[in-house]
Amino acid sequence: MGKRIRVQRRGRGTPTFKAAKSGKIAPVTYPMLYFEKEFSVIEGKVLEIMHEPGRGTPLACVELSNGERYYTVVPEGVYEGQSIKIGPDAPVEVGNVLPLGRIPEGTIVCNVEIRPGSGGKLARSSGAYATVVSHTEEGTIIKLPSGKTKVLKDNCRATIGVVAGSGRLDKPLLKAGKKYHLMRAKGHKYPRTRGRAMVAASHPYGSSKRGARKVTTVSRNAPPGQKVGLIAARSTGRKRRRRR
Repeated sequence: MGKRIRVQRRGRGTPTFKAAKSGKIAPVTYPMLYFEKEFSVIEGKVLEIMHEPGRGTPLACVELSNGERYYTVVPEGVYEGQSIKIGPDAPVEVGNVLPLGRIPEGTIVCNVEIRPGSGGKLARSSGAYATVVSHTEEGTIIKLPSGKTKVLKDNCRATIGVVAGSGRLDKPLLKAGKKYHLMRAKGHKYPRTRGRAMVAASHPYGSSKRGARKVTTVSRNAPPGQKVGLIAARSTGRKRRRRR
């Protein structure tokens, strides 16, 4: 009798697949502020820049003039003690937070909201950034780190600049133990055994008898025992150029 595959075991919620809570500081958010005309800009100060286990980017603790504190990712060039401004009338400078509708075209931004007030969701990893492409009647078009474009509402907030920590993975990890502790801090299972290297009882792709003859595309709604391989794949194989 074989063991449950990794997808099935992950669903049980055991500590093996959970990120450790020790050392965690706070989630990345934006302050919940409603900007009116007389309060179009609120100033804040970067109190401290710190590291959180399992997060590739440094965190900054920002205290606003009204006493509220929040944690956010650090753009390159931001330092402790720096004064930042939040609001639609804030200057377009590194570290400041503005609505997308007030940011000029071609500006590099990070920590972008998907919906107004949802907190930053896009371009938050180390070295990531998005670019404001244009402003339309439907909203603001931004170019994501993947190269795709997305239309967002004008009052979605974003931070000016590039997320710090670029080049973090340029140096190889060199030792398996380094990779193990990195993945464990993120709650990922490491090392990962290939399904084809297992016996047939332990994985749908197991044993050397089947090879690659089994179809590896599965439905998005497949149960955990089948949900391995190319999940909800639109296409498989090598991309071929279309002849014009």
